[in-house]
Amino acid sequence: MGEEREDSQKIKRIAAAAYDYDNDPRWADYWSNILIPPHMAARSDVVDHYKRKFYQRCIDPDLVVESMSQPTQASASSTSSATANDRPRQRNSANPGSTTSRSSGTSTNAGSNTTSVRWDRQTIQFSVNAWVFVVAMLAIFPLIPRNLSNRAYRLSFMGTACSSIYSLYSLYGKPRAWNMQALQVYFQSIIATKDFIYFIYCLSFVTSHLCLKFALIPILCRSVEHVAKFLRRNFSRSILYRKYLEDACVWVESNSTTLSILTSHAEIGLGFLLIISLLSWQRNIIQTFMYWQLLKLMYHAPVSAGYHQSVWAKIGRTVNPLVYRYAPFLNTPISAIQRWWLR
Repeated sequence: MGEEREDSQKIKRIAAAAYDYDNDPRWADYWSNILIPPHMAARSDVVDHYKRKFYQRCIDPDLVVESMSQPTQASASSTSSATANDRPRQRNSANPGSTTSRSSGTSTNAGSNTTSVRWDRQTIQFSVNAWVFVVAMLAIFPLIPRNLSNRAYRLSFMGTACSSIYSLYSLYGKPRAWNMQALQVYFQSIIATKDFIYFIYCLSFVTSHLCLKFALIPILCRSVEHVAKFLRRNFSRSILYRKYLEDACVWVESNSTTLSILTSHAEIGLGFLLIISLLSWQRNIIQTFMYWQLLKLMYHAPVSAGYHQSVWAKIGRTVNPLVYRYAPFLNTPISAIQRWWLR
């Protein structure tokens, strides 16, 4: 019973970590009413702790939220250090120069600690995705030399794959053990996530000699969304942001559904391009089979199912009447493929 409860709590913690807090207005109200020091509010572990408390309060009351011990220890250590700093002041009150030098050294250390704290998960993701966006634009720009363009093409997939792995590790950690059962439980928890889907997507193209610039569309949409969200959250008061980037970032965030629809069309179109490529000398049967398995996962995964099912329904409304009218002999193989696809 204890092990089952632990597994259920792990699933609840994974669901809490994967919840879209940015699009929930209740989270903004909840976070604005929390009074904590600014240096604590910049720590990702503190933010994650309060996100779990919000999830417990508003979404799932059965989630068990552990007490936050690290901030308490940090507060205690800061209190003890303050007490230790007071004692030399009392002893050396006759020597104000030494007191001034010590306080300046303390402020310098505090500034360096604040800088290191701000280098959190969101900043790393922003840096990687901004780099991916620049490299992907170099790959599709027509005036770039062919060898540089092909190298930028592969680097953009490698950067997105690294970003996806880092995001999965930040949200889900690593398997509890390296045996078959623990790995199966771990992969069942991440297989339907967007980061895992993008990792497999990048893996299927970065290892192939076939260079399809069309495949960069989902990569560009993902990186643009990450960059725009980070800029709006952290640079909204910057003059340069307001002058040059605000309109573009607002457009990206308000048209995230449009970008998702564009991504799903590009992903499905790539599947048919890979089938057509089987007729050329650059054919790759393993990549085509792997990619269509990924399309099947995208069709069933909750994060992409709505967009992919809409595109496939549109394709069915266009193709089925033509098959019934001009090629009825294809009804049997199409029905077999549909049974495999939907199971």
